Amino acid sequence: MIRILIVDNHPIVRTGLELFFNSKPDLKVVGKLGSGIEIFEFVRRHEVDVIISEIDLPELNGITALRAIKKENKSVNVLMFSSQPEEIYAISTLKAGASGYLNKTADVDTIEAAVRKIHGGEISLSDKMDKHLRYEDTKKSRSRMFKKLSTREVEVLKLLSIGRKNKEIAEELDINEKTVSTYKARLFKKLNVTNIVDLIHQAKHHNLT
Repeated sequence: MIRILIVDNHPIVRTGLELFFNSKPDLKVVGKLGSGIEIFEFVRRHEVDVIISEIDLPELNGITALRAIKKENKSVNVLMFSSQPEEIYAISTLKAGASGYLNKTADVDTIEAAVRKIHGGEISLSDKMDKHLRYEDTKKSRSRMFKKLSTREVEVLKLLSIGRKNKEIAEELDINEKTVSTYKARLFKKLNVTNIVDLIHQAKHHNLT
């Protein structure tokens, strides 16, 4: 049984979600609250697995309440369910401790899936937001990889990737062959590879060439 607490300042939202969840054999709404300040006393007195909370709440906003709740109850998973735009608030709520974010335009099946997902220990976001975060993670990964390599190492890597030999690279960069070999050894180490084929593959995978 997944025990759910609904926190929203609109009675119709609380009642609608309660009716829907209680129609499922393994879901149960154990409480409905209209403000953020009420959450603390409720979770101290009742067993709660998932909190579904709006951001815009009277007395104490949902993000502030979220941070405080997670300090006291790390095992409680929180799904922020708000009319606020996800591209602005989803990341900040995840950083504050939420396990998911859904806009109130979501249908009931999506809400149910999100509850089950975060109860299972996963993060739940819309497909659009999930793709955005994956893209940002990829950009950060590439950025970190670039920072690991010096300007000269990147130059050598680019020339290696188009099939240049050590001697040709030395001539093009006006350095000696021994120095080129040194740069290659550094590239192998920094990109964690042992041969030129894997080196070039790694470079292309991280868009370094």
